[in-house]
Amino acid sequence: MARKKLLSLRVNGSEQDVAAADNALLLDLLRDTLGLTGTKQGCDGGECGACTVLVDGEPRLACLTLAASCAGRSVETIESLAVGGRMGRLQQAFHDKLGTQCGFCTPGMIMAAESLLRRCPDPDEAQIRDALAGNLCRCTGYVKIIESVQAAAGG
Repeated sequence: MARKKLLSLRVNGSEQDVAAADNALLLDLLRDTLGLTGTKQGCDGGECGACTVLVDGEPRLACLTLAASCAGRSVETIESLAVGGRMGRLQQAFHDKLGTQCGFCTPGMIMAAESLLRRCPDPDEAQIRDALAGNLCRCTGYVKIIESVQAAAGG
């Protein structure tokens, strides 16, 4: 049985103290302990990007990240982007531009795009494709996803 320890971290702007096993994954902590189910469990091997969250503003695969490594850090999930219960700019752009098909990859895509837009507010298509290279979608040809990010950027 894995030992548990108390972790202090900031999740979506809120300080959290949670008990987690030494081998607990960030994905499981977010979904099972904190009830933040927007982060999706996809391949469990770091291949699909469905579980992408931001740790200290950088995209991170929650299925490969030990929760303990996030102690004292800031974690942002798709839920953090909503403003007053309404979709944030990227979420709205994915809705408006039909960047979502089945929706399973969408939270990871949006979080990777959010990181890009924070560091590069007006990215070109190549920069968007590069930022989303670790996120797979089985439903689209990525055109609508790229258009969604461009719309959120204002271009």
